[in-house]
Amino acid sequence: MTKTEFDLIVVGGGPGGYVAAIRAAQLGMSVALVERAELGGICLNWGCIPTKALLHSATVLRACQEASHYGVTGSNEARADLAAMVARSRKVAGRLGQGVAHLMKKNGVTVFAATATLAGAGRLSIDSGTTLAGKQSIDNSTTLASKQSIDDGTTLTGKHIILATGARARELPALPVGERIWTYRQALMPDEIPKNLLVVGAGAIGAEFASFYRAIGSNVTLIDMTPDILPQEDAEISQLARKAFEKQGIRVMTQCAVTASALTDTGVKVTLEQQSKKTDLEVDRVIVAAGIVGNVENLGLEKTRVKVEKTHIITDGFCRTAEPGVYAIGDVAGAPWLAHKASHEAVLCVEAIAGNPVHAIDPLRIPACTYSYPQVASIGMTEARAREHAKAHGSEIRVGKFSFAGNGKAIAMGEDQGLVKTVFDAKSGELLGAHIIHPEASELITGYGVAASLEATEEDLMHTVFAHPTLSETLHESVLNAFGRALHG
Repeated sequence: MTKTEFDLIVVGGGPGGYVAAIRAAQLGMSVALVERAELGGICLNWGCIPTKALLHSATVLRACQEASHYGVTGSNEARADLAAMVARSRKVAGRLGQGVAHLMKKNGVTVFAATATLAGAGRLSIDSGTTLAGKQSIDNSTTLASKQSIDDGTTLTGKHIILATGARARELPALPVGERIWTYRQALMPDEIPKNLLVVGAGAIGAEFASFYRAIGSNVTLIDMTPDILPQEDAEISQLARKAFEKQGIRVMTQCAVTASALTDTGVKVTLEQQSKKTDLEVDRVIVAAGIVGNVENLGLEKTRVKVEKTHIITDGFCRTAEPGVYAIGDVAGAPWLAHKASHEAVLCVEAIAGNPVHAIDPLRIPACTYSYPQVASIGMTEARAREHAKAHGSEIRVGKFSFAGNGKAIAMGEDQGLVKTVFDAKSGELLGAHIIHPEASELITGYGVAASLEATEEDLMHTVFAHPTLSETLHESVLNAFGRALHG
């Protein structure tokens, strides 16, 4: 007989949902997870993981094409095998999906391949008949012995319900998605390399796809409505990223929008408007990367006290909604839309449910990473925001910078272009923000993340011993530079 009563029910099996299920099981709760598509969610199947697999293929290709610079001959004519790159990307995602299924079984989590609708206090109505095609991947999982078959309309009851339904790509009226106009899903599985490609939206997703397709041979135009690319990043870092993109041959157009599009015999003709001037551009394909919207439809929220604003569920610092016993985590609960934020919220929320002492998440201590070439990573405030903050609190800031051109390891690697920037409160020595642009930025930013979490001051960081030769020495030098003590720059 199928179990239908649980301590906790989680709706959504992405990096927020499956982590919540695991932690709750570890704490002794009986747990059900309802997932309508693939375990691992968008992140594992159509976002973070497969894009990074493709981007790593591009990195290997770039290294081969530049091999002669490192005294290696014979591989300078390397070319992209797109089918093999895509196949590897899907294999990586599939392997990790099986890993999540194994974790569900290992921790005794009951998984329902279904959709879920709130049906009153502590109740969920689930329906297997409306699941997406991705249900197949759950059914075929040989490790998922705890998966339950159900009758449509089955009601699950739980003392607590966590909504972790994620988000989806925002669609633009001027660019209806189809065979030639893609979201990230289609962009991850192309059947050929577009000769000419337009990427609409220069945030993290757009920048990453622009980098990948340029590396494998597409002529890429990247546009954004804001004054610069990566608009959430520090202005100086964004400008450096733009220069790096343009040096690679990516055409960047900012303060630019698509006002119309039409399919042609061979591609897509788009009308671009930039500072009141309209121009036409014809490309083979378009990738729409213009943000996301929360998956709040068909959850039965209208029958509850749950409040939704701009497609995202409103929560407090402990992920509680206005409906008792109902919580929301991850992308559906709003910015920042990051997988690691979702996972952290998952643990925080479950610990709070269990009555354990927890602290509300501080958005300024969540690192953000863009895996373009070069990568961009940051934590905390931009320089501009830090100045506003300091002025409002009667203080000043100190800014340190260090170029990778002065770092021995970076020079040895042939990756000496980039910058580390740190921002401190001049009075307290608090680290207010840190920003990195470099091919290894995503691996380096965690050093500042640990420092921020431990409330380390500039003195703590200056007294830290950094190994030599390493890229991490740039983190140290930037801190030293903020206080007039840089040794190598």
